[in-house]
Amino acid sequence: MSVMTPKFGMGASVRRKEDDAFVTGRGRYTDDIAPEGVLHGHVLRSPIASGAFRIVSVEKARRMPGVRLVLTGADLAHLGDLVSGVMPKQPDGTRAPTRDIPILCRGTVRHVGDAVAFVVADTRALAQDAAEQIEVEFEPREAAVATASALDPGTPLVWPEAGTNRAYAAELGDRVATDAAFARAAHVTRIEFANTRLVSNYMEPRAAIAEWREDEGRFLLVSGSQGVHSFQRILARVFGLEPGQVRVVTPDVGGGFGTKGFVYREYPLVMEAARRLGRPVKWAGDRSEHFLQDAHGRDNHAVAEMAMDGSGRFLGLRVRLTANLGAYAHQFGPFVPWIGMQMLTGVYDIPALDARLVAVYTNTVPVDAYRGAGRPEAAFLIETLVDACARELGLPADEIRRRNFIRPEQFPFTTPAGRTYDVGEFAGHMEQAMERAGWEAFEARRAAAAARGRLRGIGMATYIEACAFAGSEPAHLRLNGDGTVTMLIGTQSNGQGHATAYAQLVAGKLNMDIARVEVRQGDTDELPRGGGTGGSRSLPLGGVSAVRAGEDLAEKIRRIAADELEAGPDDIELAGGAARVVGTDRAIDFAAIAAAARRPEDLEGFGEFVQGEATYPNGTHICEVEIEPDTGQARIVRYTIVDDFGATVNPMLLAGQIHGGVMQGIGQALAEEAVYGEDGQLVTASFMDYAMPRADDAPSFHFETRNVPSTTNAMGIKGAGEAGTIGAAPAVMNAVTDALWHAFGISHIEMPATPQKIWLAINSAVAR
Repeated sequence: MSVMTPKFGMGASVRRKEDDAFVTGRGRYTDDIAPEGVLHGHVLRSPIASGAFRIVSVEKARRMPGVRLVLTGADLAHLGDLVSGVMPKQPDGTRAPTRDIPILCRGTVRHVGDAVAFVVADTRALAQDAAEQIEVEFEPREAAVATASALDPGTPLVWPEAGTNRAYAAELGDRVATDAAFARAAHVTRIEFANTRLVSNYMEPRAAIAEWREDEGRFLLVSGSQGVHSFQRILARVFGLEPGQVRVVTPDVGGGFGTKGFVYREYPLVMEAARRLGRPVKWAGDRSEHFLQDAHGRDNHAVAEMAMDGSGRFLGLRVRLTANLGAYAHQFGPFVPWIGMQMLTGVYDIPALDARLVAVYTNTVPVDAYRGAGRPEAAFLIETLVDACARELGLPADEIRRRNFIRPEQFPFTTPAGRTYDVGEFAGHMEQAMERAGWEAFEARRAAAAARGRLRGIGMATYIEACAFAGSEPAHLRLNGDGTVTMLIGTQSNGQGHATAYAQLVAGKLNMDIARVEVRQGDTDELPRGGGTGGSRSLPLGGVSAVRAGEDLAEKIRRIAADELEAGPDDIELAGGAARVVGTDRAIDFAAIAAAARRPEDLEGFGEFVQGEATYPNGTHICEVEIEPDTGQARIVRYTIVDDFGATVNPMLLAGQIHGGVMQGIGQALAEEAVYGEDGQLVTASFMDYAMPRADDAPSFHFETRNVPSTTNAMGIKGAGEAGTIGAAPAVMNAVTDALWHAFGISHIEMPATPQKIWLAINSAVAR
């Protein structure tokens, strides 16, 4: 007997409410907004990666017609710096000092694109022209660029007063137990690789508009964000104000990926300029500024070793990780490699771990959270290492995993890194993915490809991540006079479909049309607090709160209706935007209920789910590639995903999240890399040089779920927004390596596996 899917509520594939406005050009982004009398700002940026500078004169710029203001670092002594607040503890229990971001540099620049001055003029073009008239003398110094050599003797120091490029050090695990495991190992496999630096490249470049409301004694900042409340707190601290003196509003946002969750220096710059000039000031960045200023992602160098017994069972894992923070300790940047360290053992029962992390400064754009924030780096390390173990032992990739998975009966399972997984059936989704991918018949496909002169490879990644971390995201509902419902919540949609997902959960509880539920986010005046969007937290936390708020409001509606219809609350059912007495035609619609309410609070619903531990989504990705050996071109021909997200709110939205995340992982594996020259110049500073994945870089994906409900989440949900990226890169690289290993004995290739790299590897192997 089939079970009907509800029209709204949990599990319904509701089409996105917000898309009609977006596809018809009615989206309203920050750069679409132009307050009356708005002025325009431009940032003068450093052309060198490291060195001293002196502003000789700004007078030519100030005298240009239409120029209203020129600011330098000396003009902003009253403002605080942008301070990172998440420096992890070191082995001795101390926290290393942060290296903070000045709003405008004061005599020293530390990466190409560092902010030197800010010009405000009547138009953007005038501001750009005026910036060119500022006389600046730069004294270039040698730059520290490469992650792996940042601590080498002779490497230039980003912060000479520190005496080292070390930002902090951290350790996890048990060194003594791990050394003992390696001492008794029958075999040790070692890998070394770079996890490449990436640029997030969302569709909408950043922009900001500020006003100083003299009559209110506070600022208004309009900007794309991933949560207005963190912006409010940070900006208030920069200006030495109370949070209520900074109102932050976020309109539509064209992509975030973590990178729009941070406060950048342009925001306090437009605020300060607006206060000085008494007029709105707008800054809108272009794509070049995005490359040179917005936080980058990843950029690790790793050495990893696995100790195994004679049957291929894992005994111990040893990891040495160097993580590049860039020139400054960015907002969450120092925390990203630390959280990745906690996931190094993946889905495996590895008794001992010795992981040591050194974070370093270099003369490059700061690094911060980018879709997955440390967990993709951890998954790539363990999943490529496990494949290397299988190759060296002559075991199938699935068999070595099966022998080492944490078994269902072992849960809850505390890893050597201190994470406690609540549930999991890892062999289950791996075997389901293998069946869907036609794993058993792969060798026939490999042979057929060889007959056509192609190399074919297959690779898998069985990943786990931690997300939707402990905390809450309250939801507020209000029944309006016209019978519609407004929901307020402190997350921020930047493409995920919050207006649909939250509304369908509320509509399911009130049994009303989803079109009559409006979701409002992005205004600190409307909501006192909110945690924002990041770490795949919106539905696991905010979704549960939305359901509870819906239940709260439904109960209040039933009580009012019971009074009006002279019935008991238990005899009232909600249907189609009305309340009626069960089994009768006596009913009252929501508008009439709103009119009948005696107090405003009788029309308000509230829900807050407080979660005490993270959720742990997991799954298997299987990728199949074909390589043209004469050109080195790798093409993905099949891609299969079976994920465990605990419970599914909206299958259609979920599939979209996974598809997008997988494409970002494919981009890192095959195309994307931010490359710096030895002088610290960003070589890949535009789409002419930085390769983005395109639609023809991947086939149609096969995606399905095999869910095991989370026990830490009230609705069993595990976060899903970052998972596609986490599983993709190792699956793709394992497939590429499988093809090269089978044909030429090539066991390693660095990301991105571009045609040139693959062609060179093949020709080097042939020459040997």
